[in-house]
Amino acid sequence: MRICGIELTGSDAVVCLLHKDQGLFSLPDSRIRKLTLKKDPARADLQRFQKDLVQFLRDYKVERVVIKERLQKGKFAGGAISFKLEAAIQLIAEPTIEVSLISATQIKAILADNPLPIPFSDTGLKQFQEAAFTAAYAGHFL
Repeated sequence: MRICGIELTGSDAVVCLLHKDQGLFSLPDSRIRKLTLKKDPARADLQRFQKDLVQFLRDYKVERVVIKERLQKGKFAGGAISFKLEAAIQLIAEPTIEVSLISATQIKAILADNPLPIPFSDTGLKQFQEAAFTAAYAGHFL
């Protein structure tokens, strides 16, 4: 199964693809590391973001999208634009793509039971993709 992990930060959706086949994980090469929504987005901007993301997911034959959930309150709460991005992702109307949210506590519990097979530094991904990578990895155990 091919999963796209997504972390929403500000107006960016950081993505990471992770494929699991017969118990082995692989990181498919991807032309996109993040999708950005401009500040003060209009309806058309959100539709463009959703269309671009759907095209990316189709191109890489993604079966599931796992979004790392942001806090709604407190010091580390998500901003308004990131909640718009989340809504645009959750409303993807592709029958072949399942979209789900995963909390930081769920990720932590899954990693405790199923540790990463290799350190993140050995994946070759950019540091800013680490949260998206762990969301994708945990998504394989949902």
